[in-house]
Amino acid sequence: MQINLPEVVAEVTAAFQRYEAALVNNDVAVLDELFWDSAYTIRYGATENLYGYEAIATFRANRPATNLSRTLKNTVITTYGYDFATANTEFQRQGNKIGRQSQTWLRTPEGWRVVSAHVSLIAL
Repeated sequence: MQINLPEVVAEVTAAFQRYEAALVNNDVAVLDELFWDSAYTIRYGATENLYGYEAIATFRANRPATNLSRTLKNTVITTYGYDFATANTEFQRQGNKIGRQSQTWLRTPEGWRVVSAHVSLIAL
């Protein structure tokens, strides 16, 4: 298996950056698009456990759209072959909330999609 093929890293980085822009701008359509439309998709949030695409989409549709801006640091994207990748980052929101985000990405016929995600906050 080849780790971090430059062209695959570039693809996943672009998908990750698209996700981040959609997240901070509350572009729900893009957020929904970038999660794999499957009952197998999981997202563990800071306050919720979501099983399946429908639960994730419902959460996104009802999430408050305030204080979404954040700064990222220590972002690490690692690709494994041509079709699998992870993206991990630390973030800081307004009000000094610090958190971590991890995503597992899979190349699907529709493009790169998040198949598993986890967000957690760190107590200060």
